[in-house]
Amino acid sequence: MRKNRNQRHQTIRHSRSNIRIRNILNFVSWGYLVASVTTTDVSAFQHQAQRFGGRDAIHHSDGTKLEAYVNIDESAPRDVATMDQWVASCGVQRAEGFELTSEDGVDISVMTSVDLPAESPVLFVPKSMILSTQESMQEFGRVEASEKRLVSGKAAEHVPNFYLFLKILREYDLGDQSPWYPWLNSLPRYYSNGASMTPFCFDCLPPLASNLAMGERIKFIQFYQALRYVDFISDDVKNNKEIAKWAFAVVYTRGFPTPDGDFKIAPMADMFNHGTETEVQTFYDEEGNLSVYTTRDVPAGSPLRLSYGDPTNPSFLFARYGFLDESSPATFCKIMIPRPEQKVVDMGYSHSKMLFFKDTGEITEEVWDVLLYQILVGDPTAQQAFYEAHMNGDYNTKQAMHQQYFQRTSVALNNHVNTFLKDLENLQRKGDGIDINEHPRFPIIMEHNEYVKKTFLKVQEQLSQYN
Repeated sequence: MRKNRNQRHQTIRHSRSNIRIRNILNFVSWGYLVASVTTTDVSAFQHQAQRFGGRDAIHHSDGTKLEAYVNIDESAPRDVATMDQWVASCGVQRAEGFELTSEDGVDISVMTSVDLPAESPVLFVPKSMILSTQESMQEFGRVEASEKRLVSGKAAEHVPNFYLFLKILREYDLGDQSPWYPWLNSLPRYYSNGASMTPFCFDCLPPLASNLAMGERIKFIQFYQALRYVDFISDDVKNNKEIAKWAFAVVYTRGFPTPDGDFKIAPMADMFNHGTETEVQTFYDEEGNLSVYTTRDVPAGSPLRLSYGDPTNPSFLFARYGFLDESSPATFCKIMIPRPEQKVVDMGYSHSKMLFFKDTGEITEEVWDVLLYQILVGDPTAQQAFYEAHMNGDYNTKQAMHQQYFQRTSVALNNHVNTFLKDLENLQRKGDGIDINEHPRFPIIMEHNEYVKKTFLKVQEQLSQYN
């Protein structure tokens, strides 16, 4: 199943019901490609971007006449065809066979129509087109009052991304006078990520997914509140919560951290979908241009995907991006320990280590280790001995203690699995009789819960042989 940044569970009717855009620009070698990018690309970018503006006149509140704003209504169509022309005219280069494709005109992905050998160049995006946190901070200067608001809300680590959020809002505010207008007008309007959810959505999710999704929502609220101190964005835009929510989703579903510590969005490269098994990877050169290469031989007709994050943490991917990665091999065991002490972390407490495997019901060693460490809290001497054996790599002692306490750990884990499955049933019942039009994200939430349920049933089956 194809994994997209967002999945719509209601049909959106519009004229672009089936888009397939074929690349018409070929290049012979990557060396030629890089050499073809010159300083004139910046001015060409500015000029070509404005060629593709809208035609429905709108007047800004300050009297400025704009041809068009991006329509962010959730049912508005994505103008991908115009964006495709725009990127080609602004220096983006694509390999032969590179295609943008969609089954419904809403979710767009990348595929190849020709065989691509490993390490083949796929896409090149010049620096002049790439948006970043660092350049946004330089462009706008520091908004100290906004930063102070974010820091007070314990969101200091997200301050750089706030400036990229401001960049998206600023370019939206410029309407079709923005160089990035054709790209903005090609983006999704509907999102199922945590920031787009409602309190009802959070109530229908199990604890980890709910906490992660709520975290995204809280972060958006902090960004929105920090907007009040920004004076270079119009009041019409910065006071509109739906526009801010859309811009926030653009930043966090299409941007990625880079090795130099920046966070960037590269138009056209943001069309690659997530995959547990990936076909491409990105690379930034010293000048800041982005290149995308294949990681293995890719046959014609295959999707071209990159990784959005740890495939064993589908709850994070769901909360951040709004899609369910059913190809994920495993999921966190859902043993929640609020504010775990360092020794528990040393034992392996981590969402990416304490795993249940979807197809086999296999349980990672870290689950057993952390569970036994917690069980031994009533026997500090034994607990310390187990901890030291773990830290010293004393496998024999660890195994002996696991065997000694196995009945207790297996019963505890079985109780956890059974309780969690009952909780999922209760969450399922919350949707009885709800109006999908009022809660359009409920179906994908239920899909997430069903995925987790199937995994836990496999684990339950695995544990049954011990009890």
